[in-house]
Amino acid sequence: MAHLGSDHFLSLTRPDIHVGPSQGVVDTTTLAAHDFDVDTRTGFIPPQTPLRRLPGEWESWEVVLDAAISQKLQLGDSPNLLQSAKDDSESWRGRVQNLPVISIEGMNTSETTLRRAHLVLAWIMHFYVHSLPPSAPIRIPPPITLPLLQVSAQLQLPPVLTYSDDVLYNWHLDENTDDLPTVPTIRCQTTFTSTNDEIEFYLTSARLELAGVDALELMRSTMDEAFVGDDIAIRRITEYLRQLVDVIDRLRVMLLDVKNGCRPDIFYNTIRPWLRGEDSQGGRKWIFEGIEQDSSLVYPTELSGPSAGQSALIHSLDNFLGIDNYGKSSKGTAEGNADSTTRASALMKRMQLYMPRHHRAFLSHLSNNPRPLRDIVLSASSSDTNTAAGVALLDAYNAAVMALKQFRDAHMIVVTLYVVIPARRSRGALASPTTDEAVVDRSAASSDIPHDKGMRDSTLKGTGGTDIIQFLKSVRDNTKEALM
Repeated sequence: MAHLGSDHFLSLTRPDIHVGPSQGVVDTTTLAAHDFDVDTRTGFIPPQTPLRRLPGEWESWEVVLDAAISQKLQLGDSPNLLQSAKDDSESWRGRVQNLPVISIEGMNTSETTLRRAHLVLAWIMHFYVHSLPPSAPIRIPPPITLPLLQVSAQLQLPPVLTYSDDVLYNWHLDENTDDLPTVPTIRCQTTFTSTNDEIEFYLTSARLELAGVDALELMRSTMDEAFVGDDIAIRRITEYLRQLVDVIDRLRVMLLDVKNGCRPDIFYNTIRPWLRGEDSQGGRKWIFEGIEQDSSLVYPTELSGPSAGQSALIHSLDNFLGIDNYGKSSKGTAEGNADSTTRASALMKRMQLYMPRHHRAFLSHLSNNPRPLRDIVLSASSSDTNTAAGVALLDAYNAAVMALKQFRDAHMIVVTLYVVIPARRSRGALASPTTDEAVVDRSAASSDIPHDKGMRDSTLKGTGGTDIIQFLKSVRDNTKEALM
């Protein structure tokens, strides 16, 4: 392997977030930062295996996380919880409270160490919060509050579990291999429940990210041709869009394959509750004790849990196809759909706050493309310049939009299986598996999620804290309205 000189920008020290990089120096906090931390081979998944364990003095955090997992701590609001399980949880929380407040100084020069620290500390916090009795106040002790908020400030991430913690940086490969992660070789590292169901839940998303590399490459090739803009470029863009349809369809199939490894009842009752953020706690506030000890810290306001809506891959497809901005086109948008469009855009934008900052920068780069794909399609297919090539481009574009809409239909089916039906069953609204199948069939046929007006809104909030039904309907409808 070639070695970089000490003055090469990839060899420079990671800048402190409070100071920023020196004037004229590129932020090179990761090896791919100059490319928005998007690898041409692995996409938003890093090509290097994430750090598997924190070194030195930070090892004590790993030890208490190991204890929580090995003791199989139980959810504090589980029905019929045994006293022994309550005692185990209380004892473990005592260990967390008695940890020393460990400085993160020395960690700031390593992006991979900070990522692991965020994962470990956030996982500990979720174990701590969700093992508490449901009537107990949620007070996160200083040994977790201070380092978690400090690490989060460095990474510009909320101090809570995010999609990057349980998917992007939560993997390893088999021992003695330095290969790149691939769909068949990637393995899950950390879970709450040690169940295969939870492993498959995370790996489904990780595999989607890896398979999405083909979509990112097609986007890049399309944007290259867009700057040329001649007749040959139009034909090439048309072909790239046809290929993109196939890629998105493969992603749809992979998403539905989650059913082969993750059981809906296990996910809803055993896994999903650990992932909840503050806004899924029915109004119970998370109190970060000790925050006043560091005047540089700001009290957190974004405390949703991890969500597939935090995947930069799907946001990239939206930006590339112009889904979010379609209302600014000549087609416009119906007044009745305006609220839906605004709601979807706001929710999707909020989810970007939970993404690694380089990925947010990538999305911003896509959004500011001076030659947007949608404008090219509109120009080539307009009545003044209508040609066979322009019509073919329009058809290919609409096919790509429909493929993304069908991907979102599949997501709604998954949510129906994994959230809506179990939630209704927990309230006795569904009497039998036959009824379950009818609900799924209706969801698939109508591309809709049935809503039970008798259920509380909080019941059907996603782990990211959003009203999951309204959110998915909005983004799905927004996608469909982008057809030209």
